[in-house]
Amino acid sequence: MARLYLFAEGQTEQIFARRVLTPHLAVFKVYLHHPVLVANARKKGVVHRGGGRGYLPMKNDIVRFLRQDSSSEAFFTTMIDLYAIHPDFPGLSDAERLRNSPPSRVEYLEKVFAQDLCDRRFIPYIQLHEFEAYLFSQPEQFRLYYPTADRPIAALKAIAEQYPTPELIDDGRQTAPSKRIVSELPDYEDAKPVVGTQVAEAIGLDVIRQKCPHFNSWLSKLETLAGSIVHLSQPVSDRLPIE
Repeated sequence: MARLYLFAEGQTEQIFARRVLTPHLAVFKVYLHHPVLVANARKKGVVHRGGGRGYLPMKNDIVRFLRQDSSSEAFFTTMIDLYAIHPDFPGLSDAERLRNSPPSRVEYLEKVFAQDLCDRRFIPYIQLHEFEAYLFSQPEQFRLYYPTADRPIAALKAIAEQYPTPELIDDGRQTAPSKRIVSELPDYEDAKPVVGTQVAEAIGLDVIRQKCPHFNSWLSKLETLAGSIVHLSQPVSDRLPIE
């Protein structure tokens, strides 16, 4: 069985991974450890998590995990947003040339991310453009929490219909997926971890995968981890520097 460590952007991703991805991946003999929030700082030996997404604290934290579990059966991945990604993320300036093609842009950033960590067991995943994009796969599921919100839900459905995939809903400060949801359903702002996760559960992985090809590609890779285990004479993670 493969063991998987997941570093989550926020509580919504953390809960979604625990409630939805954990049982799904178990079918493929992939054991997902309790997902952890990405690190934002390390002070006096204590790692602080949640809030802020500076690249270096996140990288160094992942490197520590890579070193602590150097087994070939251990794998590592992320669920971080392309939306509002930190300016110090590697390759970000070069990726600007791909801004008109969000899938190509995010794939380029993931490639640079993987190269920077330099460990075959690390599978980077950057969400297009954030978790809430998945909820546009079937906006009517918001009725679970907002049963009388006919007009707002109709508005969200109209937005979804404008794009070939919810992952192409843009990353504007006021027009990113979460901003559009909050604009129609203001209560969502303070209820993201609970409502977002349960709406995603109601939509179901099959629908989300059908509507969101970048998410589907990542999940497909995770499903194959148990069959990709190799025995390394010297773990690649031993060569990783901590900056």
